[in-house]
Amino acid sequence: MRDEGPKISPELLLAAYRAGVFPMSEGRDDPEVFWVDPRQRGILPLDAFRMSRSLRKTIRRGHLHATTDLAFDRVVEGCAAREETWINATIFDLYAQLHAQGHAHSVEIWQDEALVGGVYGVVIGGAFFGESMFSTVTDASKMALAYLVDRLRTQGFTLFDTQFVTDHLLSLGAVEIPRSAYHAALADAVLRRVDYGPAGMMAPVQDVIQRSTQTS
Repeated sequence: MRDEGPKISPELLLAAYRAGVFPMSEGRDDPEVFWVDPRQRGILPLDAFRMSRSLRKTIRRGHLHATTDLAFDRVVEGCAAREETWINATIFDLYAQLHAQGHAHSVEIWQDEALVGGVYGVVIGGAFFGESMFSTVTDASKMALAYLVDRLRTQGFTLFDTQFVTDHLLSLGAVEIPRSAYHAALADAVLRRVDYGPAGMMAPVQDVIQRSTQTS
């Protein structure tokens, strides 16, 4: 449904997430925003994330490292830097405001000083609403998800909403659930008192791999 009501504010956007809907646009040059509430919702169960042997090998190599909330705007820009994107100027500005207010977070993957991958999303209570991710080197987006899942698990989150599923997400453990089941999980998650945690370097490599092995 098209947004024909009042101008979208960060507060309205948070209310939409609590109600189970999220915004999209038709493209970067389309000024309009519409709301989406899929019949089948993608989620990534936090105890079912699959870290493949190849991803473990990539992480252990040590040529990439992960941080959180150090380059939020650059991660969103990286996610939008593709031929087709639903991230228009309105959406970019809204999430920048949510980040400034502490409601949106990013995980960054670096190779030396270059940002080569990342993921960002919104936090309400114990729910993380994943928005988009990007990668310019092999396994960077998978590594971002691995570190994000580890952070969410250790902090006590109960819901990781991926909105839709792709082959990429399915390979990592994502599933589809009916809208009614999603709304039930959402209602519980948003009421939980959970802290995302501090910005900066993320958990040590061995801790992330060990905890993933224990749950996969």
